[in-house]
Amino acid sequence: MPAEMDQIPVIDISPLVLDGIKKMAAAQQIGEACRSYGFFYIKGHGVDEVLQNQLENGSKKFFSLPLETKMKIHMSLGGRAWRGYFAFGEELTGGMADQKEGLYFGQELPIDDPLVKAQVPLQGPNLFPDDDLPSFRQVIVDYQKAMTSVGQTLMLGIAISLGLPEDYFYLRYTREPTALFQIMNYPPAKDPSDFKWAISEHTDYGILTVLKQDNAGGLEIKRPSGEWIKAPPIPGTFVCNIGDMLDRMTGGVFKSTLHRVRSPLTNVPRLSFPFFFDPNFFADVQPIAGITLQPDDKDQRWDKESIHKLSGVYGDYLVKKVSRVFPLLKTQVLEY
Repeated sequence: MPAEMDQIPVIDISPLVLDGIKKMAAAQQIGEACRSYGFFYIKGHGVDEVLQNQLENGSKKFFSLPLETKMKIHMSLGGRAWRGYFAFGEELTGGMADQKEGLYFGQELPIDDPLVKAQVPLQGPNLFPDDDLPSFRQVIVDYQKAMTSVGQTLMLGIAISLGLPEDYFYLRYTREPTALFQIMNYPPAKDPSDFKWAISEHTDYGILTVLKQDNAGGLEIKRPSGEWIKAPPIPGTFVCNIGDMLDRMTGGVFKSTLHRVRSPLTNVPRLSFPFFFDPNFFADVQPIAGITLQPDDKDQRWDKESIHKLSGVYGDYLVKKVSRVFPLLKTQVLEY
């Protein structure tokens, strides 16, 4: 195991579905990791390995398709749902183009759903590569379902770690979560001199991100000391990190942690599968009653914005953020 792994906890979450001392111990480990790192690995999550392999293999096949084929499901064709394929350079982080391409999915909603009829942004049907990979749709749907279950389990553990009822987050925020899923493909750097940040430093928007990595590595996190450490792949685990809304809910007790991704210095691309488990689109995210609020860290944040002075519902915050990372969403979708 790499030396840097001594610093990021690996937590078995299987006891969270049980009762008793082991359940409490697992929850306490998650709480300690959230306070100390904002990142942790999980094992014992129960997500089928066959399904994970199908996801990885299908993704490799999709990204190997010609660009004109991938563009048949480009995000601009998904309307206000903003789902589908995005090409290299079309997603920005901190105003800089990411060195990756990807697929974006969310909850599958039919066109006659009330949210879709009301033209609520980021709501609607997904765009799947059915013509070229007809079986990939079900793999993605099944994986999102499995990861939603993992997200609910983790939030139960986080609630316990904070001395809250197990269903605290479920009742207020995640009964009907905003669950977004990306599949990202990073091209390898040709040589060390060709190195670029695949994604520059940032924090995530929502409650919790659960990441499946391939074997290429490249994820780095920033410690409170300012040191950057690697978060390499560990077989059988996912990497989890706190998002801005959990930072807000806990009044800064749990802080969303800066992270970034290096372009892979290998001869093969890097695949990454982040699942974003976030509050309901219409939830009014508020600090937990009675929690001790920490000093606002606006001036230290990468975007210089205070999440603790947020007003409005989560969906407004999310659309604002997504409009920055996908400028085409604003110019081609939201303004029309």
